[in-house]
Amino acid sequence: MAQAMKIAIVDDEQDMRQSISQWLSLSGFETETYPSAEDALKVIGQDYPGVIISDIKMPGIDGMGFLKKLMSIDSSLPVIMITGHGDVPMAVEAMRVGAFDFLEKPFNPDQLTSLAKKATHKRRLAMDARALRRELSDGSTIMKKLIGASPVMSRLREDILDIGQSEGHVLIEGETGTGKTLVAHALHAVGAKAGKKFVVATCAGQDEDDLTRRLFGPMEEGGPQPLVEEARGGTLVLEDIEALPMGLQARLLTWMNDQGTPAETRVVAICNLQEQGKTCEDCLRPDLFYRLAAMKITLPPLRQRGEDILMLFTGFADQFADEYGCAAPTVSAQEAAQLLQAPWPGNIRQLINIAERAVLQSRRGTGTISSLLMSDHDEVQPVMTTEGKPLKEYVEAFERMLIDNTMRRHKGSIVGVMDELCLPRRTLNEKMAKYGLQRSDYL
Repeated sequence: MAQAMKIAIVDDEQDMRQSISQWLSLSGFETETYPSAEDALKVIGQDYPGVIISDIKMPGIDGMGFLKKLMSIDSSLPVIMITGHGDVPMAVEAMRVGAFDFLEKPFNPDQLTSLAKKATHKRRLAMDARALRRELSDGSTIMKKLIGASPVMSRLREDILDIGQSEGHVLIEGETGTGKTLVAHALHAVGAKAGKKFVVATCAGQDEDDLTRRLFGPMEEGGPQPLVEEARGGTLVLEDIEALPMGLQARLLTWMNDQGTPAETRVVAICNLQEQGKTCEDCLRPDLFYRLAAMKITLPPLRQRGEDILMLFTGFADQFADEYGCAAPTVSAQEAAQLLQAPWPGNIRQLINIAERAVLQSRRGTGTISSLLMSDHDEVQPVMTTEGKPLKEYVEAFERMLIDNTMRRHKGSIVGVMDELCLPRRTLNEKMAKYGLQRSDYL
């Protein structure tokens, strides 16, 4: 849930800070007031969930000094400066230092509200991006996103932990929607460069000259750094590496060779060609391919992940049900078999879409999971399996899903699950042990 944004009002004049606070409170903002910059600095830190409105002329630390201290604490913190008529040049200087904007007294309260909305929106985006970066830099957190009990997912997690600890460049292959960029994040998060820069660039859909400048420079004066400089010391992820022009492939290889061993910047290349009947080797010059493919991770398609499909579907359906404020759809045995048998050309991304549409259908009381699957695969008969699995595997997968869903509904109450499924305690315990389900996970 998004954290509520605050507005800190800093002004030595009590009437001014109270009037600003009252107006913004009536406009729906949560405010807090401080009579001096010194008092505000005791509270405002790097992750302050809001914006600052400050007068420029104050005793002690004045507005400009306050702004400079705030920028040293968190340069993305929006600060709106309030100035008298004669202080406009100082306010312009404040904008150069990093202020979000300034208001000249006497100001229109509606203008203040509008500025506050823009500033809080900017702050929320910055805080969300910061939280995401922290989450993606936490190895234990991101590894939990690679869920699944299938052997292929267990091997994938082991490969990520092993390769993540090395210094070499990596090639990630897999079909669309299998989570290749997430795996790149995981490799970075569990490795020695976890605290360093993580920069993602796509090699597709760009003019070669533009891509060359973006990767290697030169950039316009005052513009962003070339990506190889921005990622220096960290990880550079190149998505759609198969689209990289031959001339740029040579330059990339030269840059990689010039880094020495171990490489200062790790390159993680992502290739998306498997579903097109080609391989990355077909599209890259051999010396670059073998340099990247010395460490290679191939992501499993969803259709090869067995009962992970049901685990993922119920997990995503529960998330969407919470989001839309309704109950998650009940999955019948036939629908469970169809989920397991579907070819899933769009992999996890397609599964997420099906789960969301199933929740929306369920909320309206119309449609079935089967109809959603058939609309995505008109040519596929729902009784046909794409992997030729024995019936026993489908039965066990459905049984696990059924116990898992029932445990969720009853919040870990063994008695409630026994009653609903008509199972004796010993049988339920045996099946939970068989499928790796633990009561503590549902409390």
